[in-house]
Amino acid sequence: MAEAYIVATARTAGGRRGGKLAGWHPVDLAAQVIDALVERSGIDPAAVEDVILGCVSQVGEQATNVARNAVLASKLPESVPGTSVDRQCGSSQQALHFAAQAVMSGSMDAVIAAGVESMTRVPMFTPNALPAKAGLGIYMSPAMQRRYPGVEFSQFTGAEMIAKNYGLSKDALDRYAFESHRRAIAASREGAFKDEIVPVEIRLADGSASGEMHTVDEGIRFDATLEGIAGVKLIAEGGRCTAATASQICDGASGVLVVNERGLKALGVKPLARIHHMSVMGHDPVIMLEAPIPATARALAKAGMRIEDIDLYEVNEAFAPVPLAWLQTLGADAARLNVNGGAIALGHPLGASGTKLMTTLVNALGQRGKRYGLQTMCEGGGMANVTIVERL
Repeated sequence: MAEAYIVATARTAGGRRGGKLAGWHPVDLAAQVIDALVERSGIDPAAVEDVILGCVSQVGEQATNVARNAVLASKLPESVPGTSVDRQCGSSQQALHFAAQAVMSGSMDAVIAAGVESMTRVPMFTPNALPAKAGLGIYMSPAMQRRYPGVEFSQFTGAEMIAKNYGLSKDALDRYAFESHRRAIAASREGAFKDEIVPVEIRLADGSASGEMHTVDEGIRFDATLEGIAGVKLIAEGGRCTAATASQICDGASGVLVVNERGLKALGVKPLARIHHMSVMGHDPVIMLEAPIPATARALAKAGMRIEDIDLYEVNEAFAPVPLAWLQTLGADAARLNVNGGAIALGHPLGASGTKLMTTLVNALGQRGKRYGLQTMCEGGGMANVTIVERL
């Protein structure tokens, strides 16, 4: 079987809700990343055989196959198809897996895996709220309700359950959130994100365009203090999580170009990384966010590796308890985790986060001269994807 290689990565800097990317239609934002991947790799646009794009809230401006719409808004020819993926927060990580599987099978030689989410223009929960309001029903079927009687699936509840089950205090969560900001601040100031970020014009929600370019993740609180984070009110009375220890609502797009050996030969470029392992696992949908722990353990076993063999990890910071429980259970080295900060500081643009994290991971491996990187993230419904890459 052929190998799958990443030859180009790209992401926009994150935008806060109502912030510097709010004026961008998500289709056009995704197209900016697609065009950047073509430019950075030097690939003939017509040689791209598919665009697989993750997006969670596929309604409104993100409806009607947002992937194909992004192709039509980009510089790719009409001959390039596109398909949209929803594996909740792991949507674009799954897009990467599908792209890798396509080139490894030999059915395609060059595929773009990407993701987009405008949480300003298509707010979270819109796909559920609009139909319910119109009397068109809810996603939970009678069979699901019989299997999980009285359960209201909630990521917020899941985060609190993990904090309690793993003995994670509010103080520990606050300190972790502060560290996420501290690392993101350092990475931003040191230019660690320079090669991965695609500069795009600042477009505010009122449609105004300043002519300035957006190149710095808007969610980073450069004046963050531990005292300030600790002072944020609890999400739930008697709980441990706050908005400061949760991922930030974010607008953004990201992507990677994946090719096999034939694609490499045609491009004549050196690959950035090789896909070493990829898997996905289902877990308890009630606690929901715990899945990265068993999924990582299984992935390492299938890959014949130990956690000590992995040089850097990207574990999505949906809520601070998730990476902390992951570290605790796997005995992983905290110094290798989310070395440039995570979603608590940088934002979590839902469907775009998978290839966003992979973009950061591949670049961090290169900057630090490291070999193996692992990415995983919790996903709605109690699932987790795991991807292990080898820097080349």
